[in-house]
Amino acid sequence: MKIIYLHQYFNTPSMSGGTRSYEMARRLVAAGHEVHMITSFRDEECDENDWFTTNEAGINVHWLPVPYTNKLSYQKRIKAFFSFAYKAMSKAKSIDGDVIFATSTPLTIALPGVFAAKSKNIPMVFEVRDLWPELPIAIGALQNPVTRWLAYKLEKWAYTHSEAVIALSPGMKEGVVKTGYPASNVAVIPNSSDNKEFLYSETAAAEFRAKRSWLGDRPLLVYTGTFGKINGVAYMVELAQALLVINPEIRILLVGSGFDKELVEQRAQECGVLGVNLFMESRLPKKEMPALLSAANMSACLFVDMPEMQPNSANKFFDALASGTPVLLNYGGWMHELVQNHECGLAMWRKPITDVANTVADVLSNPQWLNEASNAARALAEQEFDRDKLALQFMSVIEAAVENKAALAASIAPGEYNVKADD
Repeated sequence: MKIIYLHQYFNTPSMSGGTRSYEMARRLVAAGHEVHMITSFRDEECDENDWFTTNEAGINVHWLPVPYTNKLSYQKRIKAFFSFAYKAMSKAKSIDGDVIFATSTPLTIALPGVFAAKSKNIPMVFEVRDLWPELPIAIGALQNPVTRWLAYKLEKWAYTHSEAVIALSPGMKEGVVKTGYPASNVAVIPNSSDNKEFLYSETAAAEFRAKRSWLGDRPLLVYTGTFGKINGVAYMVELAQALLVINPEIRILLVGSGFDKELVEQRAQECGVLGVNLFMESRLPKKEMPALLSAANMSACLFVDMPEMQPNSANKFFDALASGTPVLLNYGGWMHELVQNHECGLAMWRKPITDVANTVADVLSNPQWLNEASNAARALAEQEFDRDKLALQFMSVIEAAVENKAALAASIAPGEYNVKADD
């Protein structure tokens, strides 16, 4: 197959952020398929003014310079979404292919996807990474009633013109099906665990710790990712404040960037934990994340408490599982149930911060618990979320759409994960 793959925010391992599209696409290439990735180049320091092409692990990547950071206002983000969608439409139409694969967010990626598919008379497979537009509406990004109406229309239009849909969690599938789209055509393929790349390394862990005089051999809880409004990273400041009283030896490291990072840093300073038991660093390329997680005793996945966030499929969760790092979750939903059922971390949804701090302090000083939770995390990564396994499902769904068998999508990837570890 020749696959035209649309992803506005495609990343390689040398970049920070999720690499789902890179990992899936390179496996498509390894299986003999030709992949053309249409994406944006977000760095403001770019020598190019128009489309340029690179080859990344056999993937033909077509980059369009569209500066973007997660510090942009919602209005500027939306402008970037439509700017890319308009120009990506022409690029997608200019490339021969057998199928269009378009992955959100943003939902506007459906515009070039659908129009290119129609112009070529080829099928489109649409991937849903977040509950759009429910999520931006919930966080106040879409306040105008007309804009909300248009967003819901765009959502349904995208599904209507898709042969198959891939949802990244069971909850996302429910959201798709609620629009009237046939459940049989919706596969569930979550973000995955790169089990080879994230295999625990004692050497990498030691090197990471040795570079930080404040760390040494102390217990380490990390958060890696975006400092956005929906992430609520200030939660870690409150946790650090409570831990400072219970066990001041525990260290918290926050790694990443985003709109709220300066606010989190200011709050940490006010609470007297910044540079004491809480430390902050810039975001890391994906290829450097295995060393960080090897050094960590626990990894936090954070979101503000709203129903629209519960179906998320955060990359950091699956990276932690792959590295055998117990997970701390502060929100409900399917991943909360996974952590509870498989005993691979702490499911702390709606727990008072003092209770969370006491529990964290207890488990981080309990070698047996850490060992058992680590083994459970790695086992879950290998049994259910191995990238190679899920990539085969991913490929099969696309092939089914091309062969006019899209109704097999749900049977190819049903997304049934919440079986207890001992069942």
